[in-house]
Amino acid sequence: MEALAERLSQLDSHVRGAIRVVAFYDTLMRRRVDLPALARASAGLAECVAGIRLHGTGRAIRFSPDGRPASAPPPAASTTVPITLDEEEIGEVWLERPGPPGSLDDVLLERLAIAAAAVAERYGPARTTMADPALVELVVSPDSDDAARARALRLLGFAAGLPVRVAAVRSAVPLDRVAVLLCPSRPVKAAPLADVGVVLATTLDPTRLPADVRVGIGAADRPDRSWQEARSALRFTTPRRPVVRHDSLGALALLAQVPPKAARDNADVAAIALIANSPEELETLDVYCATGSLRRAAELLHLHHSSVARRLEQIGRTLGFELTEPSGLIRAGLALTVWRLLDD
Repeated sequence: MEALAERLSQLDSHVRGAIRVVAFYDTLMRRRVDLPALARASAGLAECVAGIRLHGTGRAIRFSPDGRPASAPPPAASTTVPITLDEEEIGEVWLERPGPPGSLDDVLLERLAIAAAAVAERYGPARTTMADPALVELVVSPDSDDAARARALRLLGFAAGLPVRVAAVRSAVPLDRVAVLLCPSRPVKAAPLADVGVVLATTLDPTRLPADVRVGIGAADRPDRSWQEARSALRFTTPRRPVVRHDSLGALALLAQVPPKAARDNADVAAIALIANSPEELETLDVYCATGSLRRAAELLHLHHSSVARRLEQIGRTLGFELTEPSGLIRAGLALTVWRLLDD
């Protein structure tokens, strides 16, 4: 110990101070303190207001150097550091120093962020968005009994009786980011299952999603049934319609139950497969079926309506019926939808 003290005495004051800060937080972590205790101790050490906020709760924990909760509205933080757990940002810590940052503020906040992450992981469900896939599978599997499903939901952080919505996701965007965009207010959990991402949340709002994210949303009250609906709705998504709620499909949802062989043998679907060899014709048919209007389709395709009319005439010859008639439009729309379901 004397040798260590002698070595420390030879270090400059900044390094000695940093070592003391590290030792201070090591002691707090060994004592397994909670978040308010961490904020209180940090404020005393920094001699200014210290704050902690977890995104999962949204509540700010702020303490003054005198050990009391800070009551004044928080000013702009002088220094802020994110709290990360399993490579995901789950919150932030900060100091509210009235003057310029102190020389050890960066070290203090780094250790405070590490300690806060350890506390968040230790108490209650993990605060990260990404969850254990085994628990999520228990929630959405039709083979799980009610007791196992309820226990899995509890371990994931969902209170008993809380409605749980389910979404099926395909995206190049990381699943945790998609989940937070779908439900920024939490609680929300996500996990990959096979080739599809599962998102469990109390509410789902897809309006914030990037354009290249595909999402199907279930409507059933039971998570297992909602998951089946969400997967089915995901199959109906397209670049033009990236988010589909199962309850908006109505009778169209029945198309997902058509056996693949029967669908491929259908003449209209087979004709769509031929049209798909021409991206221009396929896009024209897609826009026309979505709008039901030649002129509106021309506007969206940035073409003269006569050019669209010529394309539709050619497509009609391939399909074997007149697209501009109401029955032809319905047949083409159904065939296009079934063909896309085959490609899923």
